[in-house]
Amino acid sequence: MRTVTKVHLEKEGWIKNIRKYKALYLMVFPGVLYFIMFRYIPLGGIIIAFQDYMIFKGILGSPFVGFKHFESLFSYAQFWRVLKNTAIIGFYNIVFVFPVPIFLALLFNEIRHLAYKRTLQTIYYVPHFFSWVIISALTVQFLSLSGIVNSVRELLGFEAFLFMQSEAYFRMILILTSIWKEAGWGTIILLAAISSINPEIYEAAMADGASRLRQMFNITLPLLMPTIVVLLLLNIGNFLDLSFDQIYNLLSPMTYPVGDVIDTYVYRVGIIQGQYSSTTAIGLFQSLIGIILVVFFNSLARRYQEEGGLW
Repeated sequence: MRTVTKVHLEKEGWIKNIRKYKALYLMVFPGVLYFIMFRYIPLGGIIIAFQDYMIFKGILGSPFVGFKHFESLFSYAQFWRVLKNTAIIGFYNIVFVFPVPIFLALLFNEIRHLAYKRTLQTIYYVPHFFSWVIISALTVQFLSLSGIVNSVRELLGFEAFLFMQSEAYFRMILILTSIWKEAGWGTIILLAAISSINPEIYEAAMADGASRLRQMFNITLPLLMPTIVVLLLLNIGNFLDLSFDQIYNLLSPMTYPVGDVIDTYVYRVGIIQGQYSSTTAIGLFQSLIGIILVVFFNSLARRYQEEGGLW
């Protein structure tokens, strides 16, 4: 009886809360609906990884084969090459691309001339709004034999070089284009977090004679750390989920050994060759690795920082 009464009271409290904040619930509803329709319902398609999926028979008519596709996946030499490339490029993104927005946000915060600050922010933000097709086309043009880079090299007495066809330069090109396109946009969240810092803390530091540099490293950066940790965990969750548009538009047959990643492999094998079960197994493996990494690093963040972590 007591349990029934408790459940009834909790239900009444929940209904009362919805009535009180109905405007907020209405605002949240489209976002919740989006995640249900395009994130959770499609999860049912995971079952394809355990079937010999035939497109005309569908999920209900295709036979179950258990872990057959996972076993063949891990015994396939090309998969390990693709996984290695994905892990290396993902590691480079975290080490070289992720810190750039932090550096930019700290620099933008120190600019006191408002018009100059807004101009620089706009210059850095604009590339985010261009598609990877445009960014990739510009990159290919800059690095072509008649492009700006080779023109400068020839003026300096060097021979023209095919950068886009070179395995040695391909990953570096990916990192530089990622910074070019996304670094400016990534500073928005960090600048918003900086703007929420209490100005009285800076005033007290200035009264104690702290320089701008000391304020940056002893106030701004430590108070920004919880936001940085959350963004880092989100990036780690996408460690194996690289930008297909970027790599596909920059990849060439000569750079396959170092640039062919899981996403391009899934497109080539799954979409073009129609091996849906094998590529679904790869996607499931990719997601499980992301979940494991997020849980592990989130526990580390919670251990060493009280306010750190996603949960």
